[in-house]
Amino acid sequence: MNVLFFFLIRYISTKFISFFEYFLKINEDYVVNIKSGKISSINIFQSNVIFHQMIRKKSDGRFWEIDFLRGIAIILMVGFHFIYDLNHIRIIYYKLWEGPFDYASKIVASVFFVLVGISLTIRYNRVKNKDSAENIRSQFFIRGIKLIGLGLIITIISWLIIPDRFVIFGVLHCIGVSIILAIPFINKKMITIFLGGIIIIIGIYLKFITIDVNWFIPLGFVPPKFFSIDFFPLFPWFGIVLIGISLGHYLYPNGNRRIRLPINDQKKYIKNICFLGRHSLYIYFLHQPILFAVIFFILQPIL
Repeated sequence: MNVLFFFLIRYISTKFISFFEYFLKINEDYVVNIKSGKISSINIFQSNVIFHQMIRKKSDGRFWEIDFLRGIAIILMVGFHFIYDLNHIRIIYYKLWEGPFDYASKIVASVFFVLVGISLTIRYNRVKNKDSAENIRSQFFIRGIKLIGLGLIITIISWLIIPDRFVIFGVLHCIGVSIILAIPFINKKMITIFLGGIIIIIGIYLKFITIDVNWFIPLGFVPPKFFSIDFFPLFPWFGIVLIGISLGHYLYPNGNRRIRLPINDQKKYIKNICFLGRHSLYIYFLHQPILFAVIFFILQPIL
């Protein structure tokens, strides 16, 4: 267990250093020479220029409102998991799987899955006339496989740490499989919303029944007394992705925004939240080890 924790911290540190170096190397005139210990002098104005160059580079071709919503959702998700972790080690006591916290967690998750569908639609509409259908399907398939792979890493880690409730089919598994399953429907505008609604209804129904077979857990058929700390079955969550695809065709026809938003997206707080939204996968994958480190090494000794 100690070896696993060591490698997790090492991985997080490596990612943080890489990200930090990338931030400082946006402009070659302001590179930090870490090995020599010399740091180029950067005044406040120059730092601001570098930051805005970074924002523009990472946000070209993206719709800020999607990154903003994803950023809000990732903040709320991290907050929920922080409370869950405190609850898990008995620092606080709260029933997280019922009441307002349960509703809030489902709303936040729904935002993620709707945005998955919208993003797929935007990507498809932008490349459908520039690339072959086979290449487009291949790109989506590879993206789904990558997310499933990350989900399997979380499965292994959670099984080693909490084998009694490890992640069998969590949010990354579900999004990855949903992207692959959505490929035949990516160009459909109407059928996706109806099919999505049916899948959601079936998923709600499955919450009230159990089946003593483990093979169908990813679909939502769970055995008695089943519990996992992160469980997102295809019924109903794939349905939410399909609804997102339908919304994407309506809100972003041909990959362009239909409705002009009367909001100044250059405000600093909007840019900061969008920045989090653009890096939501990194945050999701790394936030739990960081939270555990904060709780065990900082909070627990003083509480």
